[in-house]
Amino acid sequence: MMGHVEVQDLFTISHDPRDIVATIHAAFEEYRGVLNPKSGALRETVESITAKARKGVVLGIIEDNRVAACVCATVKDGMLYLDRLAVHPEHRRRGYAEALVQAVEEEATRQGLPGVSLGVRLALSGNIALFERLGFKEVGRSTHDGFDAPTSMDMVKQL
Repeated sequence: MMGHVEVQDLFTISHDPRDIVATIHAAFEEYRGVLNPKSGALRETVESITAKARKGVVLGIIEDNRVAACVCATVKDGMLYLDRLAVHPEHRRRGYAEALVQAVEEEATRQGLPGVSLGVRLALSGNIALFERLGFKEVGRSTHDGFDAPTSMDMVKQL
């Protein structure tokens, strides 16, 4: 990671949710037409992100007054569930994903939760490798509705 990276709760600082949605869409655009089933990230809206913030937190990294990277996290099954980790393509390779995952881990600890969970598509081997490198372990596989075989890996990191 290059230098100090400040992660902020984007709704606490009243950041424009349209900027958050734009970053998520830009980050997941490369998966359009690639993932089957389609990524739900490309259907995120101001309303859906605002709802996620109400149920949990939306953390982000601001660069030049814009959201360079963000992640959502909500309590699910007794752990903090990491969702929609997104780094804008113009801001990749700066350690932002790792900083956001660490911030989610810190939030889980702050809330007294034993760990962080997430789901990652099996087709995204680079993402799986990132989470494994950060200490996450596979705990199962999930199958999206309408599919006969698993499409996603469930991962957990105990804190």
